[in-house]
Amino acid sequence: MEAIVLAGGLGTRLRSVVPDLPKCMAPINGTPFLSYLIDHLTTQGVTKFIFALGYKSDEFIHFLNTKLPNNNFSIIIEDEPLGTGGAIKLAMSKANTKDIIALNGDSLYKANLNELMQFHNAHHASCTLALKPMQQFERYGSVVINNNATIASFKEKQFMEVGFINGGVYAINVASFLAKALPIKFSMEKDYLEKYAHEGNFYGNEQEAYFIDIGIPEDFAKAQIELL
Repeated sequence: MEAIVLAGGLGTRLRSVVPDLPKCMAPINGTPFLSYLIDHLTTQGVTKFIFALGYKSDEFIHFLNTKLPNNNFSIIIEDEPLGTGGAIKLAMSKANTKDIIALNGDSLYKANLNELMQFHNAHHASCTLALKPMQQFERYGSVVINNNATIASFKEKQFMEVGFINGGVYAINVASFLAKALPIKFSMEKDYLEKYAHEGNFYGNEQEAYFIDIGIPEDFAKAQIELL
């Protein structure tokens, strides 16, 4: 498996506690958060990484050469922010597989990637989202799925008793993705998923697995405890 890791974010909401580092390099018990993510992906069978970098990209280089000494990674650097979708599109220029995993580098969702990819291929999907079931949440938007597991709609952030959130982990058919008339800069969520969901070839794969997003100071502090 190949994986695109989106690690170019500015991390503005985390600046009060991590002022000098990219968000994905924020230290969790003295270890960059990205290290935990790479460890999970490696155990799931990812053998090649494509890192989409932007803000303070030089902070990643030594770490990646040390963490992945077999040189099984490549990088793309955004000269200016391209959005989540634009970064994925640019990173696909280095992809070698028909289908690829893409995920956010500032959250850890321990989804079973083999299960996700098998589900994706079995449904001949253009894109399959790993969906995290949650209860009593309002920080995230929610995803509604049909009985056949196709994506029905996306709901804006609001309090939900129960529902699914987009875990930020995708299995994507590269050719299908690149065939869309997508601009250079765009949002994966707004300009791809929400725009084309009506075509009926986006699926949701429910997985009850550990999830944390370190994007705000409260969850950054929580990660120090939970990722010990």
